[in-house]
Amino acid sequence: MTTIDLTIHKDRRARAIQRAKERNIIIPTYAQMKDPSKIPAKIKDELKGIGLWDIHPRNLFRINWHNQPTASGGTYGGVNFVELPSSLTGVKARIIAIVGKWFPTGAHKVGAAFSCLVPRLVTGQFDPTTQKAVWPSTGNYCRGGAYDSALLACESIAILPEGMSKERFEWLEKVAGETIKTPGSESNVKEIFDKCWELRNSGQDLMIFDQFQEFGNYLWHYEVTGHAMEEVFKQVAGKNGRFRGIASATGSAGTIASGDYMKQLYPDAKIVASEALQCPTLLENGFGAHRIEGIGDKHVPWVHNSKNTDMITAIDDNAVVNISRLFNEENGKAYLVKMGVSEDVVNKLDLLGFSGISNVLSCIKAAKYYEMDENDVMITVLTDSMELYRSRLHEMHQEFGEYSEVNAAADFARYLHGQSTDNMLELRYTDRRRVHNLKYYTWVEQQGKTYEEIQAQWYQPDYWTSVQKQADQIDELIVDFNKEVGL
Repeated sequence: MTTIDLTIHKDRRARAIQRAKERNIIIPTYAQMKDPSKIPAKIKDELKGIGLWDIHPRNLFRINWHNQPTASGGTYGGVNFVELPSSLTGVKARIIAIVGKWFPTGAHKVGAAFSCLVPRLVTGQFDPTTQKAVWPSTGNYCRGGAYDSALLACESIAILPEGMSKERFEWLEKVAGETIKTPGSESNVKEIFDKCWELRNSGQDLMIFDQFQEFGNYLWHYEVTGHAMEEVFKQVAGKNGRFRGIASATGSAGTIASGDYMKQLYPDAKIVASEALQCPTLLENGFGAHRIEGIGDKHVPWVHNSKNTDMITAIDDNAVVNISRLFNEENGKAYLVKMGVSEDVVNKLDLLGFSGISNVLSCIKAAKYYEMDENDVMITVLTDSMELYRSRLHEMHQEFGEYSEVNAAADFARYLHGQSTDNMLELRYTDRRRVHNLKYYTWVEQQGKTYEEIQAQWYQPDYWTSVQKQADQIDELIVDFNKEVGL
């Protein structure tokens, strides 16, 4: 299927509407998530008394990039972003990162999960009174799904690898109905898929919202993240600013869909797909394990529009984990100030979680490769913050000891200013098709897609635009649903 199924199931929809009435649930539209000025004043007033992470249905209206950066009581402002200066990055190009910390759950995946669940809910395809929502993930997506489920009065099952950071598991214990740990770590996505098949065959009444193949994931980032990037670029561009592209780890290939939106506005822009050097699936059909939490791999997600990808970069996970210490240890921060990075920027570097650091490194590599100057702007996404990785810093401190100024100097020189253009590939048509063809082994051989479907993704001219056009249709369904709820 090339689009999100919007078939109405009247009986289930009626039960979903009744549940929403009972639980005081109002659902936001894509239009409101893109532009919070469209959110009713009464909802904004309610949010002033609600914490950012509270399990409260009004926090559905905080699923956007415009939340005020506060833990409680905030409403909306501009898109949260940080600009990383040349003194830090070592390149002339302007690198802008929009900030995921100020979403509920502290990560932007709560939006992708919303966009997978809500169309099924408002059409009646998913019945919150009988079914469980299953959220397979390598970390933040299952957290977002469990949170959205709680806000929308649905039972949830979260699935994630046992090797993920303990912060994720501790939080899920309080929110998810059930948490399932699968073997391995970030790279072990196949084990997650196997667990999903086990659940499908268990006889339980459930629906699996697989971010790797759900076009709701793609659509949310195309619509909401894409518009946020557009807003930020227009704000920072000035007279001579040129939008040169976005960089994003492929992960589930949701976030990178924002590049499809931006490239329609700026056709000369580049979409840079990033992965871990230790698991170079896109770069060289490779495999392995790595420590960049948030970018599960060893396959190509079904919703990755590889036909519109311009470059692949592979990031050394040693760079990511060492930079996390540089950005967050006291001696690291002091050294950055010594090297001319402003204290204001240094104090914001904890906004970068592991995948955010990886995304920034991909921007640096692309800026060097394309010889960008001070008028060129690259935009990326900080999917979460170090708030979700504090245990990793503690583990590194226990294993490697005190982080010294010498460590900071070495990491700054090697992993930031010393970033090279190694392990990069600018994609020709045949390279893009090779990446697309890798989908066959996961999606046709293992997950039930057909030969015709995988061929349509590459050869059907309107395949991706047909998904992009569905936001307005879904908004109409949400508005009708809310009217019948009557709140």
